[in-house]
Amino acid sequence: MAGSRSQSSGLRALRPVAFGADPSGERMARIRRSPHFKDGVFQNPGGNARIRPSGSARDLAKTYVDKDSRSRRAPKGAVPVHPTTLADISRPPATGLRLTWMGHSSVLAEIDGHRVLFDPVWGERCSPFPFAGPRRLHPAPLPLAALGPVDVVVISHDHYDHLDLPTIKALAGTDTLFAVPLGVGAHLERWGVSAGRLRELDWHEATKVGGLTLTATPARHFCGRGLRNTQHTLWASWAVAGEEHRIYHSGDTGYFEGFKDIGADHGPFDATMIQVGAYSDFWPDIHMTPEEGVRAHLDLQGGEAAGVLLPIHWGTFNLAPHPWAEPGEWMADAAGAVGQAVAFPRPGEPFEPAGEPPAEPWWRTLSAPVVRHWNRAGGLDAAPAVQAPAIPAAPPAGGDLDLAGDR
Repeated sequence: MAGSRSQSSGLRALRPVAFGADPSGERMARIRRSPHFKDGVFQNPGGNARIRPSGSARDLAKTYVDKDSRSRRAPKGAVPVHPTTLADISRPPATGLRLTWMGHSSVLAEIDGHRVLFDPVWGERCSPFPFAGPRRLHPAPLPLAALGPVDVVVISHDHYDHLDLPTIKALAGTDTLFAVPLGVGAHLERWGVSAGRLRELDWHEATKVGGLTLTATPARHFCGRGLRNTQHTLWASWAVAGEEHRIYHSGDTGYFEGFKDIGADHGPFDATMIQVGAYSDFWPDIHMTPEEGVRAHLDLQGGEAAGVLLPIHWGTFNLAPHPWAEPGEWMADAAGAVGQAVAFPRPGEPFEPAGEPPAEPWWRTLSAPVVRHWNRAGGLDAAPAVQAPAIPAAPPAGGDLDLAGDR
């Protein structure tokens, strides 16, 4: 037995620090008491969700190695990152609410006098290793240290493109609080965040930070960072309510009917940040297409086209087979079809949802022609390629380690 314990301790010592830590002790006891934890794992709303690619591995591999497809999954030039400065984000927003999309799912929300940073990823790769895994397609708009004080960092789940070791270690040296789903606090504590700065929540639980109420709400996804995925850390979307404004961040999720309940309980929202990239027919249960993202937004708003939709989880990492620019084009069409206001800021470009949201399709000069398969009954093969006019002057990570990152 002593030899077995020694071997186990040795394996733990070899575990990369980026893998984080498994929940244990009272944290694990609390997880077992969760009504959403059953048969040793967290359960998804709406029944089981396929967290591994459907279809044949051969078909998936062919999709990834196809030369033409591969060339379309990255921009054809430098992404026009807005040169964000502290001056941009130090003046209070005139309307009380300002959003700055930093790329992928990272958003700085300035709401009713507070600063909330969602899913901050400043690292070069979403991977446990600095030499492998998806690399950024554009730089972070400004250094993390130049962001200024943040009241609370909100994490949706523990995949590498949402929970980034170097970013968290940098933020651990500040006095910010962290709001995270159940179990995720184990990772943060291993990386230097003290337990007193953690607000670890189950779905439907809330915490107060100053004048804000942050509520962990359901999502349809999964978790995991290491060689074994124990499904012992929860994933969540988040509703944040201030004295005057309400916002919503979807994290990663497939479409499910629960958006209507979230909207009824916590909406309507002045702005939603909705995952609309890294979708695929190979994993339809755990990520949304832009069309589903618009449907989710409408559900959150009580069925009405209201507020502003900010598309997230696209443009920064190559995590799925679809063309790099497709989420932007599809979102523009899907939102336009129902009269929904959508914001298309360049990474780092602050905007106030109550004003005129940025709408210029900045990606078009960097994109190969986009096949608008969503507008044709005949499907992808029958759809014509459309080259948009020029603008004037990323298999999902899960139980086994996937160096391609979370999709």
